Amino acid sequence: MTQQGVRWTADQVLALAPDTASRKAGSKLGAAGPWSQAGSSDEGTVWGLCKGSGSKPYQTVVDMSDAAGTAYKCSCPSRKFPCKHALGLLLLWAGGDAAVPVAQPPDWAEQWLAGRRKRVEAKAADQASGSAGSADPAAARRRAERRAERVTAGASELEQRLADLLRGGLATAEQAGYGMWEETAARMVDAQAPGLAARVRELGAIPASGPGWPVRLLEECALLHLLDQGWLRRERLPDGLAATVRSRIGLPASADGPPVRDRWLVLAQYDTVDPKLTTRRIWLHGAESGRTALLLSFGAAGRAPELALPVGLAVEAAVSAYPGAGQPRAVLGERFAAPAPAAVRPPGVGTEQAAAAYGEALRADPWLDAVPVTLEAVVPVQDGDSWQLADADGDAALPLSATARSRPGLWRLVALSGGAPVRVFGEHGHRGFAPLTSWPEGPGEAVPLC
Repeated sequence: MTQQGVRWTADQVLALAPDTASRKAGSKLGAAGPWSQAGSSDEGTVWGLCKGSGSKPYQTVVDMSDAAGTAYKCSCPSRKFPCKHALGLLLLWAGGDAAVPVAQPPDWAEQWLAGRRKRVEAKAADQASGSAGSADPAAARRRAERRAERVTAGASELEQRLADLLRGGLATAEQAGYGMWEETAARMVDAQAPGLAARVRELGAIPASGPGWPVRLLEECALLHLLDQGWLRRERLPDGLAATVRSRIGLPASADGPPVRDRWLVLAQYDTVDPKLTTRRIWLHGAESGRTALLLSFGAAGRAPELALPVGLAVEAAVSAYPGAGQPRAVLGERFAAPAPAAVRPPGVGTEQAAAAYGEALRADPWLDAVPVTLEAVVPVQDGDSWQLADADGDAALPLSATARSRPGLWRLVALSGGAPVRVFGEHGHRGFAPLTSWPEGPGEAVPLC
């Protein structure tokens, strides 16, 4: 059981899956067949033995009792967290008491649980005592100054390369191929400006993106030029915009905003994967503060990030914001209770208000791709080959992004609606609206769409 004595739903369990393959494999293990000696405790731990291909069953245990977060342990060789066995065990537990009765944990599970709690207590003690020590402020300032000098040199070089491109004509970008952009991106990495490097790599993919690519390339070059100029003239910018420029350049920053303690509803969780890194985005809504916060966590290639919060649950915790004008990114601080089901839903707006919110956000951050928004009382409508979310009581609509139209979650949204209004949380920007989670207008659980 969770601390509130309520079991999670299957959707909340599957929201923890690190990828689609794990979700499918875990679903197959959510039945009693492969499991033996499964049990749970009132405090929020679940364990069981799962029959695998070897002679010994896999020992699987999940701990949801600690406010520090859900943790998993399995004797299988998988490097994914949670693995398919942990997902299957949680699905079995979500099904009811019959398959996973309340019992005393076996020795192998109790040993891991005791060790985990000691590590959590030791980590909390270290943080409280400041055992890491304080860094030399003078040395840190010198390092920051040296890095700023390298970034300035890189930004100046990038300005020259953009000028050469425009002077020679955009057609030269198609002829030169991707190698030109990769070499420029490598120069930005050497200048310790990873944000510039990432944007340069995106430029390299535009000439092969289909009809109309010169217009898109010019637009992105203009935004990159604006970022360069923002850095080179950062002393003249307001503090909030200067912090946004530093963030877009890729300079590290600390979450120095005052901690906001609230009951945070988990709106959405999804991963984006590239060859080197897995990035997990978790959107939260404060039930009392009304704030929307974005948590980012990262995992090396092939490994899911450790932070996982099931969609539709709420966690009482302190959240601190990162600097920057209009930046929703925050860091999750102390947690005061384990995630638990919540009846709260984020307030919604109409489609016209959502479009206006994105336009307003661009004033603070011109490089913003999208803003978080909840649409109230909208209906998914097909318009030829595209889809829109239309106001149920109006004549305005927002187009869905191309990415959203290719996701299976679109059909889940259509099925949930059935032509009736629904509430939808997602990200809205210049590429359209990407739905991430939906709720029926009446009583009902949150339905993840990604």
